[in-house]
Amino acid sequence: MWAGLGLALVLCLLPGGGTEHQGRCKEPPGWRIGVEYPMIKSRGTVTVVALEKNECIKCYLLIRLEDLQLKLGNSGLVNITFIVVNHQGHQSQLKYQLLREKVSEDIPVYQQNATQPDIWATLKGKKDDFLIYDRCGRLVYHLGLPYTFLSFPYVEKAIQIAYCEDTCGNCSYTVCIHFFLSLLYLGKRNAD
Repeated sequence: MWAGLGLALVLCLLPGGGTEHQGRCKEPPGWRIGVEYPMIKSRGTVTVVALEKNECIKCYLLIRLEDLQLKLGNSGLVNITFIVVNHQGHQSQLKYQLLREKVSEDIPVYQQNATQPDIWATLKGKKDDFLIYDRCGRLVYHLGLPYTFLSFPYVEKAIQIAYCEDTCGNCSYTVCIHFFLSLLYLGKRNAD
């Protein structure tokens, strides 16, 4: 009974609670790290951007992020890009390498350049925020604390919604992916 109630609560709270509706279903502002544009590079995948300030006591977030990536992959949700953007502050820059070492190489950790505009400000984000984009690069959810504690199901559910539903309307990448998977299935079926 409690599990069902908890899931109902998650589904009720997720669409409104902890999200910024301003900018929802719009493409992110153009941000870059050096000469790299991570959001353009990840186009065609569901993209999860985590804003993290390196406080090594809290590096558990990155370990849980890897666990979440593995869990989603094991349940068939592939082509999800996880990105961590470190804080622009001086202390965070000094501890960047430590932060980088706490996460697998599958998840890029970007260090902001102090001479470029602050990405967190550009995204209207704060520490421990998660921004989840659909395959077309449109913002589906912007979650903040306490919804971003990875021991709660909110981030995972938001990723599943961005992955499985057309919350922001039809996406040409989604159609192409489904078409490609159909061709693979038919090809495999004909080979059998």
